[in-house]
Amino acid sequence: MMMTELSGKRALVTGGSRGIGAAIALTLAEKGADVVLTYERSADQAAEVVRQIETQGRRGLAIQADSADPAAIKRAVDEAATALGGLDILVNNAAIAAYATIAEIEVATIDALLAVNVRGPILAAQASIPHLGAGGRIITIGSGGADRIVGVTGTVYFMTKSALQAFTRGLALELGARDITVNLVQPGSTDTDMNPADGEYADFQRSISALGRYGAPADIAAAVAFLASPAARHITAAILNVDGGQTA
Repeated sequence: MMMTELSGKRALVTGGSRGIGAAIALTLAEKGADVVLTYERSADQAAEVVRQIETQGRRGLAIQADSADPAAIKRAVDEAATALGGLDILVNNAAIAAYATIAEIEVATIDALLAVNVRGPILAAQASIPHLGAGGRIITIGSGGADRIVGVTGTVYFMTKSALQAFTRGLALELGARDITVNLVQPGSTDTDMNPADGEYADFQRSISALGRYGAPADIAAAVAFLASPAARHITAAILNVDGGQTA
């Protein structure tokens, strides 16, 4: 039986063509939402996600937008709201990863990480606020690395994810009077193209997990779907680790 707790809801998922973003887009659709997703380069993969959304009987649309480009973010949000007739759920998922020690990291790498991982969610939220009504949801995807640095080459990347904690708390205060909730989901090691479960450092990552395994994109999507649902109406400014106990 199809779950319908998000029936009639309109969602935008940034970076929704693959991995965690695609799982989120499909899960929201399975639960009844119409979903627009953005992608940077993966046009074919984005089109396949849209096809699967439509298979669920929901409206789907993919919009090319680079989350490092402020104008592209604003355009994508406005196009999504126009296509869907409004917006109820924003999922800030688009992100990049780059690794280097502080001693060696280049300015261009720092700027790229900050632009996509920090400025991107801020601007997507800013563009979405005029479209969101009471009961609206803003959900951002961070990283368990914000709470536990694993590998010194990840310091700046994890720093961008730590910034999302303050962003989530502050925006929750800003939008609370409008009955819009703002929450942060922090995945741990999750089996994606960026961090495959059979990768070079996968055994180590499993070793620091209480459950001793990688998560699946569907695990993250389930948490997002819950926070987007009516059942989570009294949860805001929350930071939810979906990490198999890596931060235990």
